[in-house]
Amino acid sequence: MIRIYTQLKQGQAWIERYRGGSPAFACVLGFTATGLITGISAAGLTPEDRQYTAIADAEFLARGPQPQPQNALPPLPAGASPVAISRAVVEKLNIPLYLFNAGLPKPPTVPTIDLGGTPAKCLSQGEALPLATVKHLLEQGLVWGERLGRSSHDYLIIGECVVGGTTTALAILTGLGVDAAGKVNSSHPICNHNQKWELVQAGLQRAGLWERIPVADPGVLVAAVGDPMQIVVAGMAIAASRTKGVILAGGTQMLAVYALMQSVVKAYHLKWHSEAVVVGTTRWVAEDPTGKTVELAASIDTVTLLSTELSFVTSRYTQLRAYEQGYVKEGMGAGGCAIASSLTAGWSQTQLLQAIEALMARMNY
Repeated sequence: MIRIYTQLKQGQAWIERYRGGSPAFACVLGFTATGLITGISAAGLTPEDRQYTAIADAEFLARGPQPQPQNALPPLPAGASPVAISRAVVEKLNIPLYLFNAGLPKPPTVPTIDLGGTPAKCLSQGEALPLATVKHLLEQGLVWGERLGRSSHDYLIIGECVVGGTTTALAILTGLGVDAAGKVNSSHPICNHNQKWELVQAGLQRAGLWERIPVADPGVLVAAVGDPMQIVVAGMAIAASRTKGVILAGGTQMLAVYALMQSVVKAYHLKWHSEAVVVGTTRWVAEDPTGKTVELAASIDTVTLLSTELSFVTSRYTQLRAYEQGYVKEGMGAGGCAIASSLTAGWSQTQLLQAIEALMARMNY
């Protein structure tokens, strides 16, 4: 149920080390106004919906299906929110959950750890976040990574929810000198590469960074074209890696975070254990025919890319079968949680699908 795509020996060693171990799950919520651009994301039908996506997903992840949720999951063009996968695993395996607010436009409806961040402006402006905020969020990530690293759990899953985050990921990767254009993923069945690339070029040029690639100071880069989740997760994973295994639970966005971590430890002289950190996603991301995820991962030194082999081909729910047509693909740590179900509990495809479908039944789909 777990496939290794890059750094095969390192990946196999990581799996063997943490097989049967207990995880904790930290999910970092953020926002970028990039996600409000028409057509940029399918994580919510309208810009108004997309303002609430992270808040609704966090509520569902924490509470599961409710008769009258404060924020219902936003309607999607097709499919069901990937938080259904994450919640099914967290609930069934009783995984401890930590929700972090790195910068949301509205207050969450469930308890979260507020990191004192702010939502990011559209990356095309070249001034997404104040540099002081980026530095503060990095410090918060390091502090919480160290705290979680001292827990009794064997490894840490770190997920995210940032609508429009694959576009900020492209911006960070590009700014760090990674050839990522045309390789990232999206929640659309066919990735909107041209739209993303135009925004990234505009942002880097307006920030005066286009001629300075690779940008030496990662904080400056995130302040120009990033989002608040990225720098928090980078700090959290760096600190946690010193004592724990870490799954960066996501696709393109977490590959960007891994590359950002490499830059952060170099620029700010921090210690980490790169071999303790893997990127874990879904098969729909890793094998997305409209992206080049594996090629992108292979171009980032030392990163191990894993995926869950979870399939929805035989699901009785059309909303889940939509994943096989390229909709949604990933989010809210879905791939990492699915990997954990196999790694920790030894779940098979059948067991994982049954858990997800049992949750879907409670959602009245």
